[in-house]
Amino acid sequence: QVQLVESGGGLVQAGGSLRLSCTASGLPFSSDVRAWFRQAPGKEREFVAVISSSGAVTNYADSVKGRFAISRDNAKNTVYLQMNSLKPDDTSVYYCAAGPIYVANARYRDMRYWGSGTLVTISS
Repeated sequence: QVQLVESGGGLVQAGGSLRLSCTASGLPFSSDVRAWFRQAPGKEREFVAVISSSGAVTNYADSVKGRFAISRDNAKNTVYLQMNSLKPDDTSVYYCAAGPIYVANARYRDMRYWGSGTLVTISS
């Protein structure tokens, strides 16, 4: 059984930082591209960042470029999202996802497995 478990969400002031973690278990080697998405209230789920299975290739949504950084520790089966210079618009539930193929601007349908999400709230 595949499980993706996110942690690290919380409430921070604008300009602050958070680091999200996503630890996987039972994930097949064929679905080891990892990504972060987010969904704000009343909005569609949107792509945030993606990282290849080796960690050598990454890509980000324009809205987070230069502020967020995705990384992974394959020995721990864990992917991280370091979020800096946070803005109120970053308030969302953040979801970790895993899929078989690296797509630079990953879409919902490119990912095969999903975590249940962690809430990030940025106060102004």
